[in-house]
Amino acid sequence: MTTSQLNKYLGNIDLYLLDQVLKGNINSDAKMLDAGCGEGRNLIYFLNNGFDVHGIDQNENAIRMLQFVIGSNYAHYSKDRFQVGELSKLSFDNHEFDYVICSAVLHFAQSEDHFWQMLEELSRVLSADGTLFIRMASNIGLHGHESLSNGRYNLPDGSQRFLLTENMVSTIIADHNYSKVEPVKTVIVENQRCMTTLVLKKEQ
Repeated sequence: MTTSQLNKYLGNIDLYLLDQVLKGNINSDAKMLDAGCGEGRNLIYFLNNGFDVHGIDQNENAIRMLQFVIGSNYAHYSKDRFQVGELSKLSFDNHEFDYVICSAVLHFAQSEDHFWQMLEELSRVLSADGTLFIRMASNIGLHGHESLSNGRYNLPDGSQRFLLTENMVSTIIADHNYSKVEPVKTVIVENQRCMTTLVLKKEQ
């Protein structure tokens, strides 16, 4: 398989999400939601393999592009599965999804309240025994960020982000009844920022 063919098959999938695929941790019959899907970079593999996938993003242009891709290449999927909306107020039913992806989204939270609103909604739409995949900026392993307010920080790379902390991870697990599918993983990028991956199973 050429690089071009591989890219067409996988899209620009998050490597840590691909890791879950390769480990067999995502059932082929899972109903999936990509919360903050953008133009669908994490959905191509699942679309190519017939998963029951849905997506939501606040960016109208991104959803419009994703719906164009769906209409052009995956006509058997309804474009209505991919919609504009806020993660803090999801339009889906309670316990509707078996697997929820939220990759590189939650660090755009505007405050601690905003973060927890989004987390509550992701948990609400996740089924009992479902899996929540989160990847976001954190201060786990990299400290000394300049604090702004409400959980937001100036990062050495010049960006401003809401950062996940170890205490927040503990709160997510304890207060929302999750267990770790595997250990929390953090990648530090040249002491400029770090990204943490959580793979959590919701207890029944």
